[in-house]
Amino acid sequence: MSTAVLEPPPTEGKPLTTGRQPAGIIVALWAFVTIPFLALLAAVPVMWGWGLSWVDVVIFVVFYSIGAAGIGTGFHRYFTHGSFKAKRWLRITLAVAGSLAIEGAVTQWVADHRRHHQFSDMEGDPHSPWRYGESFWGLTKGLWYSHTGWLFHDDPTPPARYAPDMTADPAMRAISAAFPALCALSLALPFGAGWLIGGTWRAALAALLWAGLARVTVLQHVTWSVNSLCHVFGSRPFATRRYDRATNLWPLALVSFGESWHNMHHSDPACARHGAEPGQIDISAAVIRLFERLGWATGVHWPVPARLAARRNPGRDQPQPALQPGGRRTERAVIPGRRLPRLPVSSDRLA
Repeated sequence: MSTAVLEPPPTEGKPLTTGRQPAGIIVALWAFVTIPFLALLAAVPVMWGWGLSWVDVVIFVVFYSIGAAGIGTGFHRYFTHGSFKAKRWLRITLAVAGSLAIEGAVTQWVADHRRHHQFSDMEGDPHSPWRYGESFWGLTKGLWYSHTGWLFHDDPTPPARYAPDMTADPAMRAISAAFPALCALSLALPFGAGWLIGGTWRAALAALLWAGLARVTVLQHVTWSVNSLCHVFGSRPFATRRYDRATNLWPLALVSFGESWHNMHHSDPACARHGAEPGQIDISAAVIRLFERLGWATGVHWPVPARLAARRNPGRDQPQPALQPGGRRTERAVIPGRRLPRLPVSSDRLA
């Protein structure tokens, strides 16, 4: 069972962090961001010379799907927001699957994302693209920061503060501690699959390149694009909390497994389906539906028509007054200068 736990905002809206990033963590971050990306660049001339076989494509899709479902269904909707309850074995499986995406240990990922919701697009948000203001260069810098730069910033989120339910679970602590080994496994499995199917070192190395390193890069940047692009570009059919600029960005819907219906998600964070309107692709919601029908998931928070109608923006995509918890509306403020506004202690909790 997973329950999203968030304490009230810190005194005077100040987010609690752990101080500076340890040097070892910074080195590891550089490795896990740059090595897969360099491998993706190397894959282009390799494809030109060797071609891309159906085996490479199939293995890529399989491992991409495992990681994307682990992030979207597991790390995000289950662990972070408690959109459904899961059997113990499924809980562990989702934690491992999400870890194979190589986006961080499960307890840290959950803590970062809960903090993002608690301070969305305000001072304290770990990756708001609006932190440097609304000018062209400020927003350009902010997009870079929210996409990747925030990972290296000296503002780490303490899991014990933002994800106490995760740190209290021995299984989650063990899986988080095993994250380096799971990263190695995430690359070893495609290599082994390529060897078993192709029977040659060349096939195994091609699978490592495409379904291992290139797959990790693509999935990482799709996830990070939700942090960056989905707070700047796209539509806003649903009202969110004050200052929160989350948007729906349909071009990312398929590759993100439905995570880019971000405006709907920020309007109703615990909802298991983010693409709640007709025609919106949401693969993670389909996975949850399958779990429910198999009896592996219960208590699923599916969209409620009346709740959706109450949260809909009157002007659809226009920046209308934001919906506060409890249904109270306030005017949306413009984020001033180079500093995000502080969180009003009395009003901005997770919806």
